[in-house]
Amino acid sequence: MFQLRFDLRVPPFATTTHDQLYREAMDMVGWADDRGFMGIVLSEHHGVDDGYMSSPLTLAAGMLGRTSHLLCTVAALLVSYHDPLRLAEEVACADLLSGGNRLVLIIGLGYRESEFEMFGKDRRRRGQLVEAAVDTMLRAWTGEPFEYQGRTVRVTPRPVTRPHPTMMIGGSAEVSARRAARFHLPFMPPVADDDLARVYYEEAERVGYGAPFVMMPSGPGAVIVADDPERVWDQIGRHALYDAQTYASWQYADQRSSWNVEADDVTGVRASGQYQVVTPDDCVKLARENASVTLHPLVGGIHPAIGWESLQLVVDKVMPRLAAG
Repeated sequence: MFQLRFDLRVPPFATTTHDQLYREAMDMVGWADDRGFMGIVLSEHHGVDDGYMSSPLTLAAGMLGRTSHLLCTVAALLVSYHDPLRLAEEVACADLLSGGNRLVLIIGLGYRESEFEMFGKDRRRRGQLVEAAVDTMLRAWTGEPFEYQGRTVRVTPRPVTRPHPTMMIGGSAEVSARRAARFHLPFMPPVADDDLARVYYEEAERVGYGAPFVMMPSGPGAVIVADDPERVWDQIGRHALYDAQTYASWQYADQRSSWNVEADDVTGVRASGQYQVVTPDDCVKLARENASVTLHPLVGGIHPAIGWESLQLVVDKVMPRLAAG
């Protein structure tokens, strides 16, 4: 399974622009839709100098409307910052554009203090905010009137996916695992941790959730395929280093993620294994080892030609070998 990840950030040294990357991303998913790719992954952050994607549901709706087959996962949708009723409406719109069963939401708490300040939210209450938002959305997607903050409200139209679009709870702490079980929802932590899975399954049994499911991250978070990896590393190294160092600078003591890479230089980024430029042969091995490969064709604002070359190599040289067994 191959998925295309986008965050559409433009570092200060990049020659790309946001309008260019947004158009290229739309073209890439349209091109990939009938070529054997499985999905799209979008993320969310706010107030970032490089313009990191801040409206993933808007982009998801556009991409789902542009395609017919690809799944679109928002990982993560930071519900703490949003009005739950409007969020329910926007998710329903994206799901309707998809035709159903193609939108996946990973519910995140958010963690950057500056983002909570931007939206006038208290970071200390983020768990309460998430639980209130999830409860509101689940009630809203029934299409029936319900009581909300002392008034009767109704969200229409309903999502086409029944009973609602696929929704998982994220988070890297035990409280998040228990929250997922209490809501009778799957759990997708941002870090592979067997203890978190154990806590989730124990809580699911306690609350009578009969269909618990955990999805752990695996494999590198950003893959580019190239016939000459050293040439491409020379082109993207600065971008990958920027991407890694910026994300690392956002981390808090209560935040864990397999995506976090501590690196002082490009050599350190390469050694982490999270950013990989691989040959088609190595990509075949990666796909067989991990079952899925996350391609990042515009990582760190790289020139789109590099991403297009990577995607074409996957179609021409990787997928045929995997299909042949």
